[in-house]
Amino acid sequence: MTLQEIQNLSKAMSQDGASQFQEVIRQELELSVKKELEKILTTAPSHEFEHTKKDLDGFRKLFHRFLQEKGPSVDWGKIQRPPEDSIQPYEKIKARGLPDNISSVLNKLVVVKLNGGLGTSMGCKGPKSLIGVRNENTFLDLTVQQIEHLNKTYNTDVPLVLMNSFNTDEDTKKILQKYNHCRVKIYTFNQSRYPRINKESLLPVAKDVSYSGENTEAWYPPGHGDIYASFYNSGLLDTLIGEGKEYIFVSNIDNLGATVDLYILNHLMNPPNGKPCEFVMEVTNKTRADVKGGTLTQYEGKLRLVEIAQVPKAHVDEFKSVSKFKIFNTNNLWISLAAVKRLQEQNAIDMEIIVNPKTLDGGLNVIQLETAVGAAIKSFENSLGINVPRSRFLPVKTTSDLLLVMSNLYSLNAGSLTMSEKREFPTVPLVKLGSSFTKVQDYLRRFESIPDMLELDHLTVSGDVTFGKNVSLKGTVIIIANHGDRIDIPPGAVLENKIVSGNLRILDH
Repeated sequence: MTLQEIQNLSKAMSQDGASQFQEVIRQELELSVKKELEKILTTAPSHEFEHTKKDLDGFRKLFHRFLQEKGPSVDWGKIQRPPEDSIQPYEKIKARGLPDNISSVLNKLVVVKLNGGLGTSMGCKGPKSLIGVRNENTFLDLTVQQIEHLNKTYNTDVPLVLMNSFNTDEDTKKILQKYNHCRVKIYTFNQSRYPRINKESLLPVAKDVSYSGENTEAWYPPGHGDIYASFYNSGLLDTLIGEGKEYIFVSNIDNLGATVDLYILNHLMNPPNGKPCEFVMEVTNKTRADVKGGTLTQYEGKLRLVEIAQVPKAHVDEFKSVSKFKIFNTNNLWISLAAVKRLQEQNAIDMEIIVNPKTLDGGLNVIQLETAVGAAIKSFENSLGINVPRSRFLPVKTTSDLLLVMSNLYSLNAGSLTMSEKREFPTVPLVKLGSSFTKVQDYLRRFESIPDMLELDHLTVSGDVTFGKNVSLKGTVIIIANHGDRIDIPPGAVLENKIVSGNLRILDH
């Protein structure tokens, strides 16, 4: 019986009878899933048995919650703006300055990067963190350089922890050898591996534990909310606490703005009111491009992250309003290790389930159940939002983003990108590259060198377009090659407030 049929039947019955009926169906479904998972577990080789069992137990808990919950929506009437003091301006945090013993404060920090994603959306095979983003440096190179610079400057021992997924673990570990001589200890642990479930039957698609051949698409990493359980289960959490570490700074490895901030760290280690803060979420002001980002609200007396998927349809426009909800979550998070351990042992970390529908290559509709790391904010004590400058949110999700960070808009110093002083205004230009640029290799082929963009406000490129060496783009530039046409922007060209369309071929003599 499909989920839709269950819902339709239960609606048709009386309220009381329906809830009893639904409960019976739920129990039957849970039993079927339990049996399927037990079958899968029997196929695990002995050296993977314990690990697989932990994963499948974790999935069962999540699936149980999925069946219990009445849908993702929050009660819109209970959503309030957060109290003034619960989101602090970064300037106020920075104004406190730094103590003399900043090294001993840094020694209590661990940097965690979320490294589970593949580069497929940018046309690359393997982990996204291994894509070259600046002067041949990958996301991972830049991260290691940043932390090494910190450790050398302050004579500290800040380690780097990578949360890999089964998709990225092997390739990442191969590359880690090249950092053996860097002054950064690097640890890894793996996200869980959960089975995708058939959208109709709600049963796992996988028939055994392998994830090759026809089983390749049967498994998925369940979102970055899985960090709490998998970090704890790996034993690494206890190891780091044993070494005197107190806080983790968690961020997406593709956010090049997420560097260790000493002022925020000091605020955590030396709280002004003496009350330790267990969770800090860096938020920043929304622009029109960020209207879908999750926002911090006050909900039943606690700070709570609300994502667009949880908003009732009737209120989506209100959620997107830049005037009502002015900030969004950057996913740069500072979290107390002791609090993670305590909450994990109490089974008290509460994160909303994100139901993510997918269609597999063969056309099968599945769903995967995920959670988001920031959603746990409501489970921690004395949580705080800090409204940080936009420069701390510099994600590279597309080749349009890649063009920005490769350009002279930014200068690179010890692994950190900062906006060039030569740019007269601090805003980042809006760049939209068309589908001919989606894959990194196509994008690189179309630029002989990265244009000068210091005075650019807006760039739109569509169709078969190439750029010669030393091109300069200023103001608003729109370049559109119609289907079948090609535009070659000649070397040394300066385009200022220009629209170029039609056909422009530069032929070598």
